[in-house]
Amino acid sequence: MSKNIVILGCGAAGLSAALSARKTDRNINIIVIDQEEYPAYSRCGLPFVIGGEIRDFNSLLTFSPSMYKMMRIDLRLRSKVIDIDSNSKTVVYIDHQNRKETLQYDSLILATGASPIIPSISGVNKRGVYVLRTINDCKAIVEALPSSRNAVIIGAGLIGLETADALYRRGLNVTVIEILPSIIRASLDEDMAEIVKSSIERKGVKILVNRHVDEITGSNRVDGIISNGEKFKADIVVLATGMKANTELANRIGIQTGITGAIKVNSRMETTIKDIYAAGDCVESNHMITGQSTLSQLGTTAVRQGRIAGINAAGGYAIFPGVLNSMVSRIFDLEVGTTGLNMIQAEKYGFKVLTGSVSWRTRAEYYPETKSIRVKLLFERGSLRIIGGQIIGGEFVAPHINSLALAIQAKMTVFDIVNLDTCYSPPLANTWSPIVLAAESALSKIRIT
Repeated sequence: MSKNIVILGCGAAGLSAALSARKTDRNINIIVIDQEEYPAYSRCGLPFVIGGEIRDFNSLLTFSPSMYKMMRIDLRLRSKVIDIDSNSKTVVYIDHQNRKETLQYDSLILATGASPIIPSISGVNKRGVYVLRTINDCKAIVEALPSSRNAVIIGAGLIGLETADALYRRGLNVTVIEILPSIIRASLDEDMAEIVKSSIERKGVKILVNRHVDEITGSNRVDGIISNGEKFKADIVVLATGMKANTELANRIGIQTGITGAIKVNSRMETTIKDIYAAGDCVESNHMITGQSTLSQLGTTAVRQGRIAGINAAGGYAIFPGVLNSMVSRIFDLEVGTTGLNMIQAEKYGFKVLTGSVSWRTRAEYYPETKSIRVKLLFERGSLRIIGGQIIGGEFVAPHINSLALAIQAKMTVFDIVNLDTCYSPPLANTWSPIVLAAESALSKIRIT
């Protein structure tokens, strides 16, 4: 008799789990339940739809419905799970026709994702205030564009700045309000963040840090915000104040959550209840450098965790090694990427840090299309092992970040990186890699001291 795997959530983690389970066991029954009306799609692509670079929402869909049928994945959309009984191994849900259905499972995978954090600001429920998490959120913002001239983004993390970029491309006057002292603070050190901030401000976008939003104003519809007593016009306000793991179902059945508030899992993505796994934005991860629990609400993390959960739920064996929170984004004219720890995180976990930085060119200096790039590397002073990297540039940031992530996982030292055998061709790469030069900058500090 075939096993039943039930997956709650059809986002990146849920779909990855389903596909990996199918590859592991061709005969299992796979049922995926999700509240949304759309099957798996790229949430990371939503800002680029707002900006007009991607013109069709359907382009974001990972697979057509026929692909799910071909993979024998039973997809049940517009359905809400209302109960899980881990003793009888059943899931109860309400389907799109408001009927109550019960499913038996052998393995259950929670891929319930995360939801936007809504700050407690007066007026936050007014019309014209949006979050950006789903296709429907995105559609609502796009529909408001023709009648809008001014936008305020609350939050200067990646989603906030990508949305600011998108609205700027659509001709709106954009202001970004950030409560913290610098932008993208979860990833970038202040010196690197200032480069990005200055580049954005040269476009005419206002970025205000160390600022609270006191009130969102307007009668029935938003007309502005008040920050530190100062009024800013706004026809659109977008809340980009972080994501909270969806743990309601897990909490209801007694699955443990960790210090981050997300679901606690082991290296096989098993929760604290037998035969229940979890993956994606709803779980906490182990950081490869610190060994501590961290949130890694990235699409890349979700698909990797989903793969491990799917293999193990289907009877295979796989281990998730942890995360470095490697990310990359294009914000206005700059590519921004980070991996490993930044200075604040390194100091929090007791690392004494040696840094090396360099500003360089992406191609030969004389090549017409060369662009600038800035690399900052962090090394642990004792072992001289690389523990972090941040890169800002006009191009080629993603492959450099991937190289640094590999270097961190391989526990390479400053000496290893200085001696890297790198490639060169005038239209493709400079004679000296900026990563090697940044490592040399760090090494020179050792020699001086």
